[in-house]
Amino acid sequence: MPHPLDWLDDALDHLDRRHLRRTLAARTGPQRGDKIDLGGQTLVNFGSNDYLGLANHPEVIAAVRTALDEAGWGAGASPLVTGRTDLHAKLEHELAAFEGTEAALLFPTGYAANVGAITSLVGQGDAIFSDELNHASIIDGCRLSGAVICVFPHRDVAALGSVLRDSGNAGRRLIVTESLFSMTGDFAPLAALADLAQQHDATLMVDEAHATGIYGRRGRGLCEESGVEDGVHVRTGTLSKALGGHGGFVVGSQKLIDWLANRARPYVFSTAAPAPVAAAGLCGLKLIASQPERRQSLLKLASYAREQFLQHRFECGSSSSQILPLILGDAGRAMSAAQRLRDRGFFVPAIRPPSVPEGKSLLRISLTCLHTEQQLDDLVAALGALY
Repeated sequence: MPHPLDWLDDALDHLDRRHLRRTLAARTGPQRGDKIDLGGQTLVNFGSNDYLGLANHPEVIAAVRTALDEAGWGAGASPLVTGRTDLHAKLEHELAAFEGTEAALLFPTGYAANVGAITSLVGQGDAIFSDELNHASIIDGCRLSGAVICVFPHRDVAALGSVLRDSGNAGRRLIVTESLFSMTGDFAPLAALADLAQQHDATLMVDEAHATGIYGRRGRGLCEESGVEDGVHVRTGTLSKALGGHGGFVVGSQKLIDWLANRARPYVFSTAAPAPVAAAGLCGLKLIASQPERRQSLLKLASYAREQFLQHRFECGSSSSQILPLILGDAGRAMSAAQRLRDRGFFVPAIRPPSVPEGKSLLRISLTCLHTEQQLDDLVAALGALY
């Protein structure tokens, strides 16, 4: 008798033939933004989102240890029951102060923050306008909401304006975008989006996951740098990238946060993160405020990297950030390139569908403030040897 899961053999073979099957690897040792120990190799790490090198910062580790001694491990319940501790409350207060908003709400992950916010704000009879290259967490939130989804071409303000004008019968209207796109490294046209939201009485939601801590005078992100914070009604972010910790958040008005705390299912029905996770977030916020040289160093290095790529005629699209995609097109070609770079001592992940569209596979080079110009020069030389 056949097993009910026998179909998986063919399904996995199909992934193999398309070079789309993922395999699980285990890192050993601490998280470091510039180096990684993987499969018995020590590699120069160009695959980390630890942009400011805080994940293994001694002050963050000390804060976690202190909180572990005082609060223990395991939250034991959802935030609305007994899971929310004084450290969670303090972190929410400090996040709101950092972001210049009335309130903040912590989520288990950035994925949960996006899904929870979108599904709480729109539903049947409403309409969502989503950039075609938005992160999977935004895409899934849109699908789960039950609203009509209008996907507009990447950063195409004119196209968005057109579909907004044709959406007069919709109830609530939500425009949602990343500020810094995680695979292409380019920026959303936030000022133009804020103008359109105002013109069409729409809510504007911006995911600052890859920009928080790096851009803006205070490190709030690209909404701050673009001067559009007042025109953005919902901002989401993560503690797991530049802040070096774990978890996601939403910031905005007090009534927005009150609503999400009551209606965002990933918040209501998830166990809260352990209190030491909140302690790490608090320390990360403090370090971002007290050590702006980290983001300054990162942005300087990113500019140098883009210059080197341009000089050597490597195609990295319209990246303006610390994320540089080397666009190769074919998934097999991307996997081969990643392995050949690994053989030369570099970890550069190959990004394939569904993370990117078909035919748009790439190497994603992610910079941190811990990298050096010499490491970049060495990577460029290794890439030059491949192509």
